[in-house]
Amino acid sequence: MEHNINFLIEFLGTIAFAMSGSFAAMQKRLDPFGVLIIAFVTSVGGGTVRDLLLDVPVFWMHDMWSCFVIFITCVISMIFKSIEHNFKVTLFIFDSFGLGLFTIIGIQKGLTAGLNPTICITLGTITGCFGGIIRDILLNKIPLIFRKEIYATACIIGGTIFFLMDKYSDFSLAFTQIFTILLIVVIRTLAVKYQWQFPKFYDNANKHLG
Repeated sequence: MEHNINFLIEFLGTIAFAMSGSFAAMQKRLDPFGVLIIAFVTSVGGGTVRDLLLDVPVFWMHDMWSCFVIFITCVISMIFKSIEHNFKVTLFIFDSFGLGLFTIIGIQKGLTAGLNPTICITLGTITGCFGGIIRDILLNKIPLIFRKEIYATACIIGGTIFFLMDKYSDFSLAFTQIFTILLIVVIRTLAVKYQWQFPKFYDNANKHLG
């Protein structure tokens, strides 16, 4: 049962980030091959970094199913593009769900490896964020994690709540996972809606010149 749930989370996360990457690439007017590349790195970037840190085989190199899902999702997103014009909203929705889903995947990988909860949360954050970082760098944008929007913080809060619920509550693992995913999505949504952000650093000299 647990294996099936983890597979479903990974499957949905792959679709969500493939859609996120596709719409981000189409927003930049890339050709179909460029859209496919961006969708691919968005989906596998975080997991690749995670597996390298864990010193285990990189998941997508031994699982053609993931590559197939990314390809089909990318094709569907390009077809969907003809009737979807609000790229910004669509990108935000898929990116938020991908963030939540992949954070849980990273945490589970850490637990399987028998790592400390803090390290598991770090792996979850890396899995959730690094695909988007690579996507934004390739698209010549400042990654979301480095900008004003709450991004990695949502993963850290979600991961912390996951371990608190797992240790101190009687909820099932499946419920805890779903709750954590939705919590991360809600935090991201509220942060954007109400413009929650951390203080930014300014160059005082340039600030006075401006």
